[in-house]
Amino acid sequence: MGQEEKTATQDSIQKAIQDSLKIALKTLLKDTPVDINVKVLEETLKEIKPKPVKKEFIEGWRTKGEFSLLFNQSAFNFDWQAGGTSNIAGNSSVTYDFDYKKGSFLWESMIKADYGLSFLKDEDFPRKTDDRIEIDTRIGQRIGQSKWNYSFFANFLSQFDKGFRFTTDPETDETIRIEETHFFSPAFIQAGPGFLWKKNDDISVNIAPVTSRMIFVDKEFTNVEGYVDGDYFGVDAGESTRFEFGGSISANIDLTLAKDFTMKNSLNLYSNYIEDVDNIDIDYTMDLKLKVNRYISSSFIFQSIYDDNATGAFQIRQVLGIGLNYKF
Repeated sequence: MGQEEKTATQDSIQKAIQDSLKIALKTLLKDTPVDINVKVLEETLKEIKPKPVKKEFIEGWRTKGEFSLLFNQSAFNFDWQAGGTSNIAGNSSVTYDFDYKKGSFLWESMIKADYGLSFLKDEDFPRKTDDRIEIDTRIGQRIGQSKWNYSFFANFLSQFDKGFRFTTDPETDETIRIEETHFFSPAFIQAGPGFLWKKNDDISVNIAPVTSRMIFVDKEFTNVEGYVDGDYFGVDAGESTRFEFGGSISANIDLTLAKDFTMKNSLNLYSNYIEDVDNIDIDYTMDLKLKVNRYISSSFIFQSIYDDNATGAFQIRQVLGIGLNYKF
């Protein structure tokens, strides 16, 4: 028997089974109310429908990257009476992950670069809306068959460009900018052993009760006249580094709220045992993203930072816009 005859025979058998099943169902359900029949059939289909198979992390290297370019803009004409300043802003972000797994051993690394500018009408200088470079890596060794791992992490955090504080000249009414930060000033390096709880690729918590942190700054910011110890990211006058010893917790939770609608949450906590142990540094970021198509998405980013060495209040950043998105 040829292949075509086999296929025809299989189709005939399948059709006969379908016809017999339809007749049996009609006979069985004809004397019961329609709403009950529908409910029973839906529950039966749920039971027999095969569950989706989760993709397992294949051993070896796995890499993924994402680039996004977000735009937002406001414009007002001369006769607009409600007030407002025309502006245009753009934020770019590149994230690259490269992970390695073999047996119960896991090595996860991430490089993230963010930069954004806002241009205000009649302003002489653009203003930064985002500036961040971060390198994070951690290794984990699973404990038995549990979700817990022995871990060790290292993190580097700094910025690309100069940061300014803006004031206005009282005589000329011109905008004056005063440099406050630049690349590697400040820069933070953290490292320490701990325990990693990893449910899956979307949910994980790393607890490092023994964490060392180094803060690096440029001496030009700590050598100014009248400088008080600790005013600039906790660094003493005339110094360029500060050492801290404490504990840290980092958590990542990625959620799919609906089709093409996701939310990423990142929380980092740090407490310095040497000084003000109850004064906890907080860095929380939420990224809501609604995918329009393969390359276009809208995004809302909320970030809150509390670091008493930088400023004694919460720093808040919000970005809302639509832009380009590309995964590689």
